Amino acid sequence: MHAVLGSVFLHLHPARLPKHAVKLGYTWCMGGLSFFLFVNLTITGILLMFYYRPTVEYAYTDIIDLAEQVPLGIMRELHRWAAHSMVLVVWLHMLRVFMTGSYKPPREFNWGVGVLRMTLTMFLSFTGYLLPWDQLAFWGVKVGTEIARLAPGGDIIRGILLGDADVSGEALLRFYVLHVAVLPTIMGSLIAWHFWRIRKVTLS
Repeated sequence: MHAVLGSVFLHLHPARLPKHAVKLGYTWCMGGLSFFLFVNLTITGILLMFYYRPTVEYAYTDIIDLAEQVPLGIMRELHRWAAHSMVLVVWLHMLRVFMTGSYKPPREFNWGVGVLRMTLTMFLSFTGYLLPWDQLAFWGVKVGTEIARLAPGGDIIRGILLGDADVSGEALLRFYVLHVAVLPTIMGSLIAWHFWRIRKVTLS
């Protein structure tokens, strides 16, 4: 039992579990669905990276080519719809946790991890929304970074996100790195930790 509780890998399939913890009517399977969508997004995102170039000259045309020219261009639609679905599923998951009181002690720490994951999901969706670098993306960056200025240290945050005095190719590259490397790495680590804490509290 101690080996299971102390291991990030062994805890996913422990020898026993409380019956209520795996009931569909209790869990709504929202946690599992959000993980499935994250895996889907990771796989399709890696495939898209073979064709997409994060530059002002090529970003928009690469998105068009992905839809019209590239074999298996459906990968972009799978990625896009999985992203929309993940936002919805994560919100439903948080609602389920709240409605069943699963955020209460001793699970309050894991609730905090879940809130962080929800925030990261929104940031992932936002950064992905900007990558086609069309008019919607350009003004999305403009509005988003202006909103960031309202936070404490907002001018510094805006400068880090844009990498320039105004919206340019530097911003596209930075949002691309955030979308494909920084945020997914943090999200994957938090998912593993989240699952481990769920089982650890359930089995304790």
